Formats: sequence, structure tokens, C-alpha cells
Amino acid sequence: MSRLVMKFGGTSVANIERIRNVARHVKREVDAGYNVAVVVSAMSGKTNELVGWCKDAAPLYDTREYDTVVASGEQVTSGLLALMLTNMGVPARSWQGWQIPIRTDGAHGAARIKDIDGTNLADGFAKGEVAVISGFQGIHQDSGRITTLGRGGSDTSAVAVAAAIGAERCDIYTDVDGVYTTDPRVVPEARRLPKVAFEEMLEMASLGAKVLQVRSVELAMVHQVRTFVRSSFEAPDAPQTDANGNPPGTLICDEDEIVEQQTVTGIAFSRDETQITIRRVADKPGVAASVFGPLTDASINVDMIVQNISEDGRHTDITFTVPSADYERAIDVLAKVKEKIGYARVEGEIDVAKVSVIGIGMRSHAGVAAQCFRSLAEHGINIRAITTSEIKISVLIDAGRVDEAVRALHDAYGLAH
Repeated sequence: MSRLVMKFGGTSVANIERIRNVARHVKREVDAGYNVAVVVSAMSGKTNELVGWCKDAAPLYDTREYDTVVASGEQVTSGLLALMLTNMGVPARSWQGWQIPIRTDGAHGAARIKDIDGTNLADGFAKGEVAVISGFQGIHQDSGRITTLGRGGSDTSAVAVAAAIGAERCDIYTDVDGVYTTDPRVVPEARRLPKVAFEEMLEMASLGAKVLQVRSVELAMVHQVRTFVRSSFEAPDAPQTDANGNPPGTLICDEDEIVEQQTVTGIAFSRDETQITIRRVADKPGVAASVFGPLTDASINVDMIVQNISEDGRHTDITFTVPSADYERAIDVLAKVKEKIGYARVEGEIDVAKVSVIGIGMRSHAGVAAQCFRSLAEHGINIRAITTSEIKISVLIDAGRVDEAVRALHDAYGLAH
């Protein structure tokens, strides 16, 4: 029998009635002939509550005990769903990360999966059981301690399990019905995409789209796990194709599966940006390393980088962006290495945002960047910085102009049609 992984997030399992709805979705796939593994998150709000308890117990908590506490939210959900499935006549059992086992490194709170042994799950399938798996968690391969995978880690768990058991597909059920050309709250005319290439989804996830966790998309791309994003709030007995014969969601797949590739697939944006400029740095070999090395050592992710040489050719200004949460730490790190770098001053801007144009069709079409810049110019939107790749153009603009920029670019590339 073909194998299918289904993943349900926190809002999909927020209460008993929603978990019962999840059970109906699972039963539909079992009745269709699949061996099913279900990966579940904690009930909505539960992880935040557990994190709060850890902080109240000990502000400088041991991350190993933190993982023990916060992993319990998914354990509750998996047990409840297994109970409901069994009550519906569908054999099921719950699995915790350590029971499978899902082996990880020792980075408690942000562990990375090293290996999954699918033997126990396969034995359960042979008995006709649905495997209900607690997402977000694993076991340290050396110490045997419970580990957690970081925020959004259940997506990563689901894709990794799908790869380990050779699943036909990994269905990610969420509170939206697929991936759109941009956020429909900003552009009501945004269109749901039937298919998106792995590379496009990776760019969209890393540049602000919140549908999937970045690490889950990376895993899906590496292991070629076809991943389907769909809504858990559809009725379990609803038709499984729309009026055009397409499944009700978005398939994340290899670009070879996409017959007609648009030049631009979508517009992503992030308001979680800050800009830092270091003035009058000596223009000499090694200066960039002296600036960005300490930031890397502090685990601060630097994104867009612009360097301007002064007229005298002896000094340069370096401008770059960091996430808002890292802004104060970045300023502090640079202050500590001022003497080593030898800059005049540091300036910062917190009221900035990043807007990105994404599409694998950009590889074979000229003029995409020019169209982006022209559209923003026509709306009087100033560009502070630019970065590009084969399938992406990102611009840094004033935060107050984000919605206008997204609408302008969405119209410029005809994404509503």
C-alpha cells in the first residue's frame, strides 16, 4: 500500500472538536487505501504556555529540561487523536519522537534531525495501524535526552518522516488553503497557486511567507518529498478536486512537474528587517571579514549588503540588514569591535522592510528586474538596497510603503490573472 504523511498544526488541533475533525480527515485517507502517518503539533497556544512556565520556574533555565517540558504539548495531542481514531474504528497508536526514534544533534531548543529509523512505523503499518506522531521533537543521538526542533518544527518532522518511510506525499494541513501569489490580506486579488517549485517555495519561506518552515522546505527539496499544502478546515467529505480538476491546495514539487512556468510566481515581503550602516571604514583587504565575522560568531544573520567607496578611494560605507530581533545585539557587537574595524560611526534604521519578486521563470526571461524597478519608481517608492539571485529580486524600502509596493508589483507582473 502507498504511504501518506499528514501534518496538522496548532490551529487545526486547537480543541477537542477540531481534533475530531482531524480524525475524520485521517479516516478518509485510510478508507482510500493509504498507510497513514499523522504528525501533530501542540494545541494552539499550549507551547507558549509551556515556555512561560519554564521562564517562571527558572529565567536561566537548562535547555535540556526546557525541551522535556515543551515537548509534552505534542504528546497530549497525539494521544487524543489516537483515542479518537480508535473510537471511530480506525486502529491507531501514538508515537513520541524517542520511540520511533527520530535521532537529532544536541542543540536543545533548535535540534537538527540526523536520522529516522522507520522500522517501527512500518511494523505498525503491517498491523493496519495509523501512526500518530508527536511533531517538533526527537532524541539526542548520544545522550538519549528529549530534544525539540525549534518553532515550526512539526513541519520538519513531517517531511523527514515522509522521506524516511518513502511516502507518496506529505500533506501539510494548515489554516490557509494553499500558497498564494502574495498575502491575500494585502492583495485581495491574490491567486492560489496549484503548483510551486521547491526552489521557489524555499525563497518564499525564507523571505517572509509563513506557510511553511524554511527547514521543512529544504528537507523536501533534498529528499524530493512532494509536499501538499491544504486547509484543515475543509469538510473531510468535501470533493478532493476543484472545478478545474485540481486538488484543493498547492503542491510543492520539482520544477519538472510544472508544465507552464510563469516568469514571476509570487511576491513575498518581510517587515522584520532593520538596516545598519557603518561609516568611513578603511577600504582594504579583510575589512569585510572584520565586520561580519563578529556578527557570525554572535549567530546574527546578515542579509542584504551594500558597499559604497568614497571619492578619495580610501574609505567605504558598508550597509546591511539584520532581523529586527537581532538589531540591538548587532549594534552592541559592532561597538565592541570598533577599535579593530576602525570605523567613524554606526547608523541604524528600524523602519524598513524587504519586498521580493520570486520565480523560476526569471532564469530564462530578461527585463524582470527593470520591470520591478520601473514599477516602484512610478509609485515614488525609493529603493535603499537590492540583492538578486537566479530566481529572486529583493529590495529594501521604507516600512510604511510595503503594502503599496506589494500591490504595485503584483499588478506589474499580472499575478492576479
